Amino acid sequence: MKYWLFKSEPSTWSWDDQVAKGDAGEEWDGVRNYQARNFMREMEVGDRGFFYHSQKERAVVGVVEVIAEAHPDSTTDDERWECVDIKAIGPFATPVDLDTIKADPRLSEMVLVRNSRLSVQPVRAEEWRIICDLGGFSA
Repeated sequence: MKYWLFKSEPSTWSWDDQVAKGDAGEEWDGVRNYQARNFMREMEVGDRGFFYHSQKERAVVGVVEVIAEAHPDSTTDDERWECVDIKAIGPFATPVDLDTIKADPRLSEMVLVRNSRLSVQPVRAEEWRIICDLGGFSA
């Protein structure tokens, strides 16, 4: 299993929106960055991801699971763009904000710390365990 981070502006698509989709999940559509798209192409069903609220909150708020591998993004006719489908698994007891992540030396190499603008990014297994512990999520 691989681990990922999916960033969304809560005013556009929030954790509550994701939860409301239930087991059917939702496409992670609208990504127009080649590197983020390529990461989605690497994803497999069953991979887990952090759901990260960007903008003001800037925090990991829950865990999602990939339920469909990369396929054409339904929001465009441009065949270059693909997306995966994800479903909510569970919320963090305590959201883990970006300042906390940046302050933890064990997370200094995390993509989120080095390239916070990338909307879809990989997370190493050790980073996954640390952030789940910080957020009170039993992985």
